[in-house]
Amino acid sequence: MKRIESPQNSLVKHWKKLLSVRKERDKTGEFIIEGYHLVEEAIKQKELVLTIMLSDTSEIPASWDVDNLEIVEINDVIKKELAETEHTQGIFAHCKQSAAQADEQENWSKFLLIDAVQDPGNIGTMIRTADAAGIDAVILGKGSADAYNSKTLRSAQGSHFHIPILKGDLSYWVDQLKEKNVKVYGTAFENSTPFHEVEKSDAFALIVGNEGSGIQASLLEQTDQNIIVPLLGQAESLNVAVATGILLYGLTLR
Repeated sequence: MKRIESPQNSLVKHWKKLLSVRKERDKTGEFIIEGYHLVEEAIKQKELVLTIMLSDTSEIPASWDVDNLEIVEINDVIKKELAETEHTQGIFAHCKQSAAQADEQENWSKFLLIDAVQDPGNIGTMIRTADAAGIDAVILGKGSADAYNSKTLRSAQGSHFHIPILKGDLSYWVDQLKEKNVKVYGTAFENSTPFHEVEKSDAFALIVGNEGSGIQASLLEQTDQNIIVPLLGQAESLNVAVATGILLYGLTLR
């Protein structure tokens, strides 16, 4: 097993850059995960795992299938430099971002479109919820937090390895979806229908918007129908990730 001792090692420098610089993640299509649960989810998609980094105080569980995967031992100094959590478990993985093929996309019928949601924790929670609700893909629009930010990855709890996550122009995506008879729902306080009164559709896209300003007006003009979660108490609004979970299940369950 290969071992790295120096924080000045070129590979360690690359890992650190992936952790701290979004442009580097975008340019290389790579990212770093931390912790047993995330690494376990990653190795179920072996083709996405480039390297597993293991500290002196950690070990690979016997139940894991790590055949043909590169495992590198790291010392405590490097472990601390890579750790994004206060009490690190000392196991990391260097991964590739998944790329959905065109033929896969033809079979998608349920979409979550995210417009300029800026909190990484909210993005991660929505990715995890979309995965749980059986959504086929998540599309991140301009202004949204990075899907591969360490906080996003922790919040999503491994769902990055279960559901395609794409970046794109949401207006373009809405046009393409409507051409395929996918019903597009926006979320807004005005001119909206309570979600439980909406006629269900086998193919749909839900657009959710920025925590403060909501969905941009031009996108709302493109939707087929705008929906809302009724507020029954005195709260003025719901957290965007909570509202997204309610709406996705409301649109999915019959």
